[in-house]
Amino acid sequence: MKIIQITDTHFSPNKPHFNGNWAPLLSWIEETGADLIIHTGDLTVDGADKDEDITFSMDLMRQVSIPMLIVPGNHDVGHFRETDQPVNAERLARWRSLAGDDRWLEDAAGWRFIGLNSLLLGHEDDEEEAQFEWLARAFEDRAGRRVALFAHKPLFVDAPDEGDTGYWSVRPAQRRRLYDLISAHDVALFASGHLHWAWQGRFGNTQLSWGPSAAFIIDKMEREMPGERLIGAVVHEFDRSVESEIVAVPGMTAYVLDDVVLEVYPQAVKPREVAE
Repeated sequence: MKIIQITDTHFSPNKPHFNGNWAPLLSWIEETGADLIIHTGDLTVDGADKDEDITFSMDLMRQVSIPMLIVPGNHDVGHFRETDQPVNAERLARWRSLAGDDRWLEDAAGWRFIGLNSLLLGHEDDEEEAQFEWLARAFEDRAGRRVALFAHKPLFVDAPDEGDTGYWSVRPAQRRRLYDLISAHDVALFASGHLHWAWQGRFGNTQLSWGPSAAFIIDKMEREMPGERLIGAVVHEFDRSVESEIVAVPGMTAYVLDDVVLEVYPQAVKPREVAE
């Protein structure tokens, strides 16, 4: 079974800076012969607050002839409680009504594919706990199937035992709970996006794949991270095991967020950077 993972497309009808990458990505997807497309979040520029960003982006996704499953990113449903756009009931309801479930599972070809809403992790509330209970059941009743887990945020950035990375990865307490579940079950793959860096590695018996953005790379605004800066997708081939390949998709443009951040995400710019 072949799954194409795309991530961090950042589409919007009002801020169309990255929309030009959709045509070449769509063309490439249709030529892959994939069985399923999985979008690991940040579908939109600002779906967390704008209905039209979600509806516009979902209309684009419906152009794909191959079945697609999507998990939300922070720009789709919000982030931590202390941020300007925290995940809350209103934002989750917007996503669920316009895009569909924020978590899901799909059984095919002897595998169980699980989509996780990683933006709930770190809130330590009823929504987070309900998802952990749902995830435990999804693992426990897999009936011998191998498991691949898809989420927006990676488990870690630099090292499995690192501390709190803030914006970039799952917080340590929730990461530990995920590690315990992953180690207790046959999780062959954890695939994510969010970092705008492309990297592959392993943690124990689990393959890790941080997918490249389909929108932009980040230059000097953030520190260097593991992997490489590129624009593209990931091809996952599932048989008895999984083989993953990061692909730089032909015809796509590696937009640089630093060049347009004041237009697209002005809230992401530190006051010192604005002064400079």
